[in-house]
Amino acid sequence: MDKYVLLARKTIETYLRTGRILSPEGADIPEGADTVRAGAFVSLHRHGALRGCIGTVAPVRASLAEEIVRNAVAAATEDPRFRPLTERELEDLEIGVDVLGEAEDISSPAELDVKRYGVIVTKGWRRGLLLPDLDGVDTVEDQVSIACRKAGLSPDEPGIRLQRFEVVRHE
Repeated sequence: MDKYVLLARKTIETYLRTGRILSPEGADIPEGADTVRAGAFVSLHRHGALRGCIGTVAPVRASLAEEIVRNAVAAATEDPRFRPLTERELEDLEIGVDVLGEAEDISSPAELDVKRYGVIVTKGWRRGLLLPDLDGVDTVEDQVSIACRKAGLSPDEPGIRLQRFEVVRHE
């Protein structure tokens, strides 16, 4: 199993069984994840359906390992779209960890590719993000529209700032 996914899984299992947040120092963390900083998303699926997804666009913690640990617990227990995960669900849980590259400004949707780039839309304090290469998101128009909906924006609203980013996906 991928070490990033293993860290997220061990974190979720520890939290659901003990109520404690795993310390990255005591875990088997991927090489370098204790020294680099990056945004990361942890996505949970059961039987092919989304069960939780929480992440950070840019790093907010001291290391990527800490980012993964905190986002794994949040994906399992704090995603407002779902009830908190239970210990019974662990057996069927599929976990993905996306490590985000730095976001770059783009001037139009023509600079996007739904398979390669995620998108961030921003206007004022509202912001929406959509990861790349998601099932059912087949066009740039779909990608931008979904990100806009997440931000509470209309895709044709003037003044929307677009950014793109790449991810390294761990499954």
